[in-house]
Amino acid sequence: MLSRRPSSSLVWLAGLLVLAIGTAVVSLAVLYVQTQEKTRTQAELITGGHTQLGKVAIGRYGCGSCHVIPGVSGANGQVGPDLTRFAQHSEIAGKFSNDPEALLRWLEDPQGSEPGSGMPNMGVTRTDARDIAAYLYSL
Repeated sequence: MLSRRPSSSLVWLAGLLVLAIGTAVVSLAVLYVQTQEKTRTQAELITGGHTQLGKVAIGRYGCGSCHVIPGVSGANGQVGPDLTRFAQHSEIAGKFSNDPEALLRWLEDPQGSEPGSGMPNMGVTRTDARDIAAYLYSL
């Protein structure tokens, strides 16, 4: 059997293709990280909270027992609404405009905002509400 070696132009072309794919993958990874950082920064600016502290507070208050919340371990509840892509939701509780002040009021006193709603008062402090809101708006 005769074995043929690939031509040098074919090897060069394959190398160029590998380089192009590698560059594209790195570029997409950088773009993803930059977008995530920008989203996090904007969420923290509009709420005055901290996303990482919000993630911790969500776990501490047990929000995931009722809600699906991406990035929070065990947050796969099916009673309350799914909070995936929360920043893109137009309303809070199907009634209030999804803006930071409305969300803070809702987190601190849902029963005062909408008596009889399924969302219980959890005793969320203003600081924790800001942090939780920052995390939710970063999604």
